Amino acid sequence: MKHLLRVRTVIISDVHLGTPDSKVREVNHFLRHTRSAKLILNGDIIDAWQLKRSGQWTKAHTRFIRIILKKLEKRDTEVVYLRGNHDDILASFLPLDFEGLCIVEDHVHENPRGRYLVLHGDVFDTVTKNFVWLAHVGDWGYRILLQLNRAYNAWRAWRGQEYWSLSKAIKARVKEAVSHVSNFEAHIAQLAHERGCTGVICGHIHTAADKMIGDIHYLNSGDWVESLTAIVEHWDGRFELVDFVKFAREFPMESEIESESMPVDAVEA
Repeated sequence: MKHLLRVRTVIISDVHLGTPDSKVREVNHFLRHTRSAKLILNGDIIDAWQLKRSGQWTKAHTRFIRIILKKLEKRDTEVVYLRGNHDDILASFLPLDFEGLCIVEDHVHENPRGRYLVLHGDVFDTVTKNFVWLAHVGDWGYRILLQLNRAYNAWRAWRGQEYWSLSKAIKARVKEAVSHVSNFEAHIAQLAHERGCTGVICGHIHTAADKMIGDIHYLNSGDWVESLTAIVEHWDGRFELVDFVKFAREFPMESEIESESMPVDAVEA
């Protein structure tokens, strides 16, 4: 029996499949080493914006989809997919409900602590909501920044230095400004309160969080481009923010070759 993290619920967001900066190898490793009764994919899993331009889809990206399907087929995992702004092509078809899989705009998750509103969060970003063209310009600038980040870290690796996210450091300042203008977290917390919920779980701004906003428990699952974070709900109802660097210490990654050649269901329960 393989060493696995067994929890009630796993929540990830902002994988951005179809882009060269998606840390798909890491998220695949994370998903292969977790077992849960429920998996919530909280938006921007596939980056349709980038795929329309000149996206990059690899075997590892296909492997991610196969891992999800394997969880549906073999693990009896309920999968909830919430549309984000980068995969907003789904909006015209929602809601969709298949056997074990539902694709929705938002979702209410029942927890021993109370009801948690789950949504991607882009509807409360005034830039994304009211200025779509500006959001696309910002996305283009972010991609340029990530390209610089790859070059910068290649230089750091050549000098024997550890990875440091130049783009994350710069983006944090920009995202803080956007969040300040739109009152992103406050709006989401207010909506959760209006819906009679104890907490809210979102993504979108690529900033992982676990904190209280007034009497609302605010959780953000972060992303799999830079922060590499997820949220898990343990069987006792406790939520935990999982950082991949720490996760990989307990569940070490295979080599690049082993990872690419490993069957989807190589890690068995």
